[in-house]
This record gives sequence, C-alpha cells and structure tokens, in this order.
Amino acid sequence: MTDTHVTKRPLTLLGTGDMGTALARTWLAAGHPLTVWNRTAAKAAALAPEGAAVAAGPAEAVAAHTLVVLCLLDDASIGAALEGIDLTGKDIVNLTTGTPAEGRARAAWAEERGARFVDAGIMATPDMIGAPGSGAYVFYSGSRALFDTHRAALEVPAGARFVGEDPGHAALHDVALLSAMYGMFAGVSHAYALIEGEGIAPGDLAPLLSEWLGAMGFFVGNAAERLSSRDFTGGVVSNLAMQVASSGTLLRTAAGQGVSPELIKPYLDLMRERLEADPAAHAGEDTVGALTLLRRQGLPAKAGLPG
Repeated sequence: MTDTHVTKRPLTLLGTGDMGTALARTWLAAGHPLTVWNRTAAKAAALAPEGAAVAAGPAEAVAAHTLVVLCLLDDASIGAALEGIDLTGKDIVNLTTGTPAEGRARAAWAEERGARFVDAGIMATPDMIGAPGSGAYVFYSGSRALFDTHRAALEVPAGARFVGEDPGHAALHDVALLSAMYGMFAGVSHAYALIEGEGIAPGDLAPLLSEWLGAMGFFVGNAAERLSSRDFTGGVVSNLAMQVASSGTLLRTAAGQGVSPELIKPYLDLMRERLEADPAAHAGEDTVGALTLLRRQGLPAKAGLPG
C-alpha cells in the first residue's frame, strides 16, 4: 500500500507484537522515520535492521515524535506505559483493541494531559496489513483535526475510515462488525455439526452454505431500514409467527443429530419471546422486531477515567 506521494511523517509506535510489527514494517518500507518501543525489548530490537530507532523506554519513544501510535495489549497497558509521561502537544492514535467506554475515557485522559487523541479499530489480521488488495482498513474516531493532519501516514498500512468525533465510535463499529462475524461463524459451525457422520462431506456443503448466506445478505439492509423506521410489518414475506413455528424443526433436527442447539437457540428464543409478548401485535411482523428486545437495560454510561 506504499504511496510515493505520502509525506514521510515521522512517528512513534508503542507495541511491537504481531500487529504492531506488521504496522511498523509497512511504515518503514514506505520511508517513514519510526521510533519503536515494546515491553519485551527483543521484539522492538528486531526492527532495528529494517531502520527503526529503538527507544530504551516509553518516555524516550514518546519524546521522539509528535505522532504517537499505541498498539498495546489492552487499555490498562496504555495507562501503565504512559504513566507520568509528558504528553503535551502529542497526537495520540490508539490502535489498541478496547471498548467504546475505554475509548471515550482514554480520550478525556489524553486531553487532560494536553494531547489530541483518536481511537481506532483495526479490521484486519496482521498478514493483511500493507498487503495490496487485502481489504484491510481501520476505523478512527475522536479528534478530526488530528485525523486530517496524519491521514496520509495512517493510510500507509491500511485504509482509514473516520466514523465521527465521538471517541467511542471506532471501537463500537469494530465490535459491531466482529459480533456479526461471530454470529455467522456460529451458524456455519452448527450447520457443519449437523452433517457430521452422515456421509455428507463438509466440502460439498461449503459452496451451498456460501451461496445461501450470500442470498440472505439482504437482511443487513432490510434490518437497517426497519430499525430506522420502526416499521416491522410492511412488505413482510416470512412473518414472525411462521418463523417461530418452523423453529421447532431446527431444534428437533439438532436433537435428532445429537447436536447441541446452543449456537442458534438464543436467537430462536428471542423471536419466540417477541411473539408471545403480544401475538396479535407481533405475529405479522418481520423477525427484525425481535432485535428490539436486546436493549434491555438502556444506554451504557460513558464516564469513568482510566488509570
């Protein structure tokens, strides 16, 4: 993803695990002066032959450049690494995986110390970083001014998508997409469990699964429209009452195959709960109405500063 027009902005990277190392190598290959630090010194030192300056400690690394990128284990690691370090005038980009609440709190923490801050969510695995055509990108949220200033450098390892000035929104987008991914993984895993020992090769089912899941992709846009409009009844093709009635077949088949229903039962239970709450009102709805039951405890708190 090297761009010959990218300004070779110097930067500091704290954290050179698998992801951090992939990021570092991409910036170095693109000609960006890079200072690195890692708690396990050998991991940072391994980048020296490729041109990285290796700092003896986080304070030295932070002092080296205005742009400071964090790719550490977790939010607590950030607090530990940056404890007592002068952050005045620094631009901090946090690529450490965290929650929306941690992103918001860390932004307030950084701003109190005189720094600008953006949080991020990496939608890629290390092998996708810097690989042309891999589809890798990173969500960013927080200081728009910081993002605009450093966007060219941030786009070297992966695409950059700014999703708002609320520092929690990058992590929220990240987790929302990952949650959908794991839901799909759960359904696919259940499907393969059903055919095991039945003389059906997983490789034979695989293209059918891919084709079917692709055809069901319409649900993403349909759900968005219905949740926005709160119209769960218009143009319904397969209503909630029918879906709940047919769900028994799924559960009986799983029992007959000796397969636990634990990967699909929570969603089926949610549909049944929606229907049973008011059959007259909900029987003709699309299944999307059941999703409204997931927000049972209101909005989460957005406060609390990290240590």
